[in-house]
Amino acid sequence: MGDPYRNIIDVIYMKSPLILASASPRRAQLLTMAEIPFEVQIPDTDESWPDTLVIDQIPVHIAEQKARFILNQHQDRDILAADTIVVIKDQIIGKPKDRQDAIHMLQVLSGATHRVITGVYLKLSDSVYQFSDCTEVSFHPLTLEQIVHYIDNYKPFDKAGSYAIQEWIGAVAIRSIRGCFYNVMGLPISRVNQLYQNG
Repeated sequence: MGDPYRNIIDVIYMKSPLILASASPRRAQLLTMAEIPFEVQIPDTDESWPDTLVIDQIPVHIAEQKARFILNQHQDRDILAADTIVVIKDQIIGKPKDRQDAIHMLQVLSGATHRVITGVYLKLSDSVYQFSDCTEVSFHPLTLEQIVHYIDNYKPFDKAGSYAIQEWIGAVAIRSIRGCFYNVMGLPISRVNQLYQNG
């Protein structure tokens, strides 16, 4: 028989679930994989940034804006927000506007190396951690037929760079990766987990 007082203490000190300030099912999937308790609240932000920021700071700034939107409503809760951008030749490639834009993006990435940068804002109790994580991804050359097949069957219109590495295109197009695989999915989950477990 367990100690009833121990159970009461566990309940008193049990942390509330982390608030994930994101609509991304991939970030939710990664938190679930890491067995971090969380709930989702979607911030209403425009994801803009000042022109004075260097590229690596942009996703961190956007993540902070997402987190602060939720913090205005839940100042006493732990919050995680993130934003991911794709960069090639110092040009940011965002989410595609339409099918043709998605095709063009993958044509640009075909046969080239790009960077995937995820900015993270993590509030744990009275501590705030802000950082970016960068992964270099190299693509094999892709035919137009392959690109159209992927766009029409997987419809990656909500994804920066018009692709998701965990889908078909990741299996056939990725030549090499330097850095965290899960960062390309939208969250450097190992780094987040280390902070969460020690926070």
